[in-house]
Parts: sequence; C-alpha cells; structure tokens
Amino acid sequence: MRLTIQLCTYNRARLLERVLEALFDQTLPDGAYEVVLVNDGSPDDTPAVIERVRPLARCAFTVIEQANSGLAKGRNAGIAASSGERICFIDDDVLPTPVFAAEHLASDERHGDVIVRGAVINTESFDDLPTPIWTPANYSANYFWTSNVSLRRARLDRAGGRFDDSFTEYGWEDIELGMRLRALGTKAVFNRYAVAFHHKPRPAGTNVAGMLRQVRAQARTAVQLRAKHPHWRVDLAIGTTAPQRALGALVHRSGIARAFSGVAAAEGKLSPPQLLAAQVLATDAYYAELAAAEAAAKPA
Repeated sequence: MRLTIQLCTYNRARLLERVLEALFDQTLPDGAYEVVLVNDGSPDDTPAVIERVRPLARCAFTVIEQANSGLAKGRNAGIAASSGERICFIDDDVLPTPVFAAEHLASDERHGDVIVRGAVINTESFDDLPTPIWTPANYSANYFWTSNVSLRRARLDRAGGRFDDSFTEYGWEDIELGMRLRALGTKAVFNRYAVAFHHKPRPAGTNVAGMLRQVRAQARTAVQLRAKHPHWRVDLAIGTTAPQRALGALVHRSGIARAFSGVAAAEGKLSPPQLLAAQVLATDAYYAELAAAEAAAKPA
C-alpha cells in the first residue's frame, strides 16, 4: 500500500459525508491507497453516515470506533491500523480535490523522505467552493499541520511513531510531533497542487461561547507544549514571545473585552465588526487562561 489517508471525526456527520465521498473519488488506482477513519465517540449521525457511504469506497476503507478520547489518541489508533508506506493526515472538515492523494505521492517521488505540506484553501461552504488554485492569500507557515500533511511511515516511526496522547484537550498535538520531526532534521516541501478545502464558515453569535472554550483549552495545552519543547518556534506559535505577551496584556488591562461581551448575544452570522469583537474576546480569554495555566504549572 503506497498511501494511507487518516482522519478522525467527532460530531461532524454533515461534513463527513462529503469528505469521505471525495476521498473515495481520488485519481489514484484503487489498490494504491486506503482511508482509515477513527470515529471518536460521535453522538450524532456519524455511524449512519459511514454506513451510507461505505458502498462508495473503491479503496480499502477501515473504520475504528472509540469512546471519546481526543484527537491525539484517535490519530494513534488510526496510525496503528494503517498500512501505507506514506501516511497523510487530514481533518473531518477538509475536502480533498481528486488529485490530492496523487500529488502527495508525486512529491514523495520527487523529494523522497520529506514532509509534504499540501495546500489548504478556506471556504465557507462545501457547496460553493472557490477555484482550487492556491495563492499566497492562503499561506500558512505551519511545518506540520494535520489539515493536509503527509510523511513516510518510517520517518514517523523514527520520531516515536505516534502523537503524544497526554494532549487530551484541543490544540498543539500536531505541533508537538512536528518539533520531534524537526529534531531529526526532517525537511518539508510544499505542494500547491495537493489542494484541500477547509470548511471555515463565518461564526454566529451562538458560536462565541464555543470559541472561548476552545481558546482556553488551547492555552492550557500551550503550556504543556512549551514544557516539552522550550524553543523559540514554540513561543512564536503559542504567542509567548515578549511582543505577543505585551499585546495580550494590553487587551486585558484596557478592559475592551468586557465592552465587547455582548457579541455572544448577536443574532445570525457575525458582521466584520462583530467578528473583530469576538477575536478580542478570544485574545483576552486566551492570555488570561495562559497566565492561570502557567501559574498552576509552577512548582509549589
């Protein structure tokens, strides 16, 4: 098996159907790749969606059911069930184009034992996709971002073979693995033709509370990441460089976040000013939780 495409899902039945259909409609020969899906205890219609699309699978298709355990443990269950020489990680809100898998393998043939970073284009809807052409407007500096990335299984095994499943909350488990891969001197290349669309709808007021919960969890795991990898790249990623901390402190001291708290009651999709207000709230919540997590992590 040349390629495994691995993804985990939780409570995204509506998107998952489209994602799986796209994965089963790749230009690679059927026997050249497999799809390994981990259902992380979704309480929605995910099992029914999986069974509905299963007959469409032309490639090997493995489904693993687990109690809700978080993304790192789900990824590791998927890795254990994978047989591809190269493994590609995507998310359950990422829609690959038909040449997606072939382009990951084309980069392997050109460059060998490297990380292949595919192109990610954000879209508000899978029903109204932009042109599948990457531009610098979609640039990401992430070295190892599991929305669209692949590496040889042997290289993954050299880095420990798995994600660190002590990361049980949202955030940073892919960056942590990326730091281990960097320590091995692993090179990364970008393939602008390995395109996938990332579902990024404009949030509504009802989404703000969830956004704040997510950034608080991300702050806690940021402290965990920095304890494992005290490196300037980590500081830059998690926002703990001096200028980033200063900005966070300024937002908090100004009290502006309190003035914007009403955005959570907004009806419908957030307008650009309301979205900015939500981002200010998220920044304030992140740095407040970061400070609390750092204090809790200090030895007594």
